[in-house]
Amino acid sequence: MSSELLHDSGLIANPASTATLSDADADSLIAELALRGRAAQRVLAGMGEQVKADALRHAAAALRAAAPRVLAENARDLDKGRANGLAPAMLDRLKLDDARLDSIASALEAVANLPDPVGQVIDQRTVPTGLELSRVRVPIGLIGIIYESRPNVTADAAALCLRSGNAVLLRGGTEAVHSNHAIHAALVAGLEQAGVPADVVQLLPTQDRAAVGGMLRAAGLIDMIVPRGGKGLVARVQADARVPVLAHLDGICHTYVHSAADPVMARSVTLNAKMRRTGICGAMETLLIDASFPEASSVVAGLIDAGCELRGDARAQAIDPRIGKASAEDWDTEYLDSILSVAVVDGPEAALAHIARHSSGHTDAIITGDAAAAERFLTEVDSAIVMVNASTQFADGGEFGLGAEIGIATGRLHARGPVALEGLTTYKWQVRGTGQARA
Repeated sequence: MSSELLHDSGLIANPASTATLSDADADSLIAELALRGRAAQRVLAGMGEQVKADALRHAAAALRAAAPRVLAENARDLDKGRANGLAPAMLDRLKLDDARLDSIASALEAVANLPDPVGQVIDQRTVPTGLELSRVRVPIGLIGIIYESRPNVTADAAALCLRSGNAVLLRGGTEAVHSNHAIHAALVAGLEQAGVPADVVQLLPTQDRAAVGGMLRAAGLIDMIVPRGGKGLVARVQADARVPVLAHLDGICHTYVHSAADPVMARSVTLNAKMRRTGICGAMETLLIDASFPEASSVVAGLIDAGCELRGDARAQAIDPRIGKASAEDWDTEYLDSILSVAVVDGPEAALAHIARHSSGHTDAIITGDAAAAERFLTEVDSAIVMVNASTQFADGGEFGLGAEIGIATGRLHARGPVALEGLTTYKWQVRGTGQARA
């Protein structure tokens, strides 16, 4: 699909368009955008660290200046979401206000202030032949990001990709289409002021699902796909992609209240882990309470009194009559809402076994005053993030000092946990010799 055909079809004029594309047209569209992105990335690679940092600061200023338009477009998305029956948790993810928009702009500035990973020497050595070997961080290239509902991802992804020397092709969810395009327009205006090519950050001009298929088939054009969204989106990307995928699966996060937990801490941390923001991937979805913990009723009451619906096993239900009965599916559900599954377990062994069966490998926590129990939990829980005496809601790249994040990777290859600048680079070997020839 040529640029002329894009305009003729109305995709550029109407970013919310769901005009049907054939697979061939989708592949042509993605190829055109990818080639433009790769060309822009080569230009970006020749720019210094200061240019990239200044471009993000210009983008932040442009986003603040565009606040009235962005919020107006976000209001359109919210109105449509309510009319379509979008769940409260999804509406919360979608909603922008002055404070959230300023936070997005501040995140751009925070990424600008981070050390540039490109060119960092990971290690170096001299081998017996006299060759000097170095491993050096380099950009991945062109990254495709497919995401749902959260318009902040548009800015976060742009910032992280640009700062790490990558170009990015964004495909946001239909429910946030107007917000995403308004944010993207502001970002591009800021980048161009700093002399960075606009094609470094591109947003798909169509919401047609065929375009997603085009991205997934774009081996050799897109270097990595990052899906951010629900189980259905991630499953489709993993099943259909011919491009390497950096996956973020469900956030089925557990908190285990050990028998030696401080009761005040247990009540405070569990309440925060669930109720601070129920719609984020780091929200606690299952609470495990040790059968020997003496203040279980206080912890449970704190959650219920805060408006959380609890679903538990028989022993959990015995703690408080307001706890409903959990089904088998509850232990494997990411609620993203004010709902929590609760189980009583007989010591660390049972807690570890439950987590091994039901955790999605995102974030799991223990609350305890027993140092040995804490160390065992840290060692034996095989999740991307494992915590002691802290709310699972700290599972966030910003809280880890990484700046904005692209997501929490729950796999075991390339990057794991909060993926920020370092996770968006690869490396190459540099070899320096003095005329050596191999025998």
